Amino acid sequence: MSRGILLFLALLAAVLIPLVLGGNETWSRLQSFPLSGLLIMFGMILLCWVVNTMRLRLLLGDQRDKVSRLKSLGVVMAAEFAYCATPGGSGGPLTIMALLARNGVRPARGSAVFAMDQLSDLLFFLCALSGILIYALFQHLSQRMEWLLMVSAVSLFGGLVSCVVVARYHRLLIRLGGRLLARLNVKTTTRLRWARKLLHFLAAFTDTLKLPVQTLAKVFALTCVHWLLRYSVLYLALRGLGADLQWAWSFLIQMLSLGAGQFSLLPGGAGAAELTSAALLAPMVGKSTAAAAILIWRAVTYYFYLVVGGPVFLLMLGRPLLKKLMKFKQA
Repeated sequence: MSRGILLFLALLAAVLIPLVLGGNETWSRLQSFPLSGLLIMFGMILLCWVVNTMRLRLLLGDQRDKVSRLKSLGVVMAAEFAYCATPGGSGGPLTIMALLARNGVRPARGSAVFAMDQLSDLLFFLCALSGILIYALFQHLSQRMEWLLMVSAVSLFGGLVSCVVVARYHRLLIRLGGRLLARLNVKTTTRLRWARKLLHFLAAFTDTLKLPVQTLAKVFALTCVHWLLRYSVLYLALRGLGADLQWAWSFLIQMLSLGAGQFSLLPGGAGAAELTSAALLAPMVGKSTAAAAILIWRAVTYYFYLVVGGPVFLLMLGRPLLKKLMKFKQA
């Protein structure tokens, strides 16, 4: 199936799922939402882009002079578009590496910057979840809330353990990977080329880890600001609709919904994220309110990225790379 058609079907499902859930009351709920609240949310996303631009430039270290501030902002916006438009977000890291390479940053350094960015995200979610777990100890939780916390904790700590294992035994994993590729009859020259690229990445990632402690602390602080802003959108949508749901639970719902979207391998998790969030949110605030909140949340944190980031992507990379990213999974 064409990736363009898949994206269209995913977007269609993303819109239809909340509409079917909320029924006729959804539109009236949306009309009652204050315009000022919506503008504040869009402003928060614009601020997220600025924050991520600052984070990118910090991670580039001595390479930041090769990429101007305006181009850095373009890299962030184009990467967010690619993340939302490709299966499983696979286009995001490729876009970052391609754009940085066009400005003289080696692909290994670009991939190391992306990996460090992801590691910073993982640390934030671990800290946030730990805080929520401590908060939950003093609350009377339903079985649904306990289940949400358990799934979130297992997922995040599993991710952290995986990162530690890969870092600790990367040489063994490289050797095992080489043997597996040999059994698959991959050419020796190809295996060596991939091994060199991987070693270059590891060297670049090590250099990134050696950035000054103050720089890494700033990166983590900006990471916290970004995710606190982005994960407050659903909470503000619910408050604007008159629902009373604590921020911690809206955070968990978003984390699980977007995680389900990632595993679905649909573009931007469209459809899967809506279905998961609807199943978790509807019992708490009602179907019509949940449907309206989901539509507002995804309009701000997903459709807005596509509409605004698409032109930036085309301007910076052009249609050839867009077609390549859309066919990435097929290859």
